Amino acid sequence: MNVEGNPITPSGMAAMRARYDHLLGTERPQIVEIVSWAAGNGDRSENGDYLYGRKRMREIDRELSFIARRMKAARVIDPAGQLDQTRALFGATVEIADDDDNRRVLTLVGDDEQDATAGLIGWTAPIAIALRGAKIGDLRRVRLPSGQKEWEVIAISYPPKTPIAVA
Repeated sequence: MNVEGNPITPSGMAAMRARYDHLLGTERPQIVEIVSWAAGNGDRSENGDYLYGRKRMREIDRELSFIARRMKAARVIDPAGQLDQTRALFGATVEIADDDDNRRVLTLVGDDEQDATAGLIGWTAPIAIALRGAKIGDLRRVRLPSGQKEWEVIAISYPPKTPIAVA
């Protein structure tokens, strides 16, 4: 499966959509209400609620704009649909080990959903680039700020295909 542009998993797109909906439907209306209430309290130049509210509203509007652009540019790819599941491709969960047998489990996801602490590695991260197309048993070198490191691919897995419900 060819991965171009801004790939994202279905769950990553759902999380992005949920964040957008929360900001637009919950947070922004609350801030608008606070700003409206604070504006009615008189002098706005020294009104902390008004000043903070306006600042927070600008932050929310910037984030909404950013998320909208990212969602528009995103290309949803279901990892379960990868044809060659013997290779580390987009959406694969890969177990790797270094020379000292220190193991890590990484999932190759879109850049908008990366979270290194949870093992979600962005598609354009150096380690993801090194792992692309790898098979079990392959050795891959990754250039890190601390120097080069070599990893062996121990296991590759993909999420199961979900059955399509027929109505």
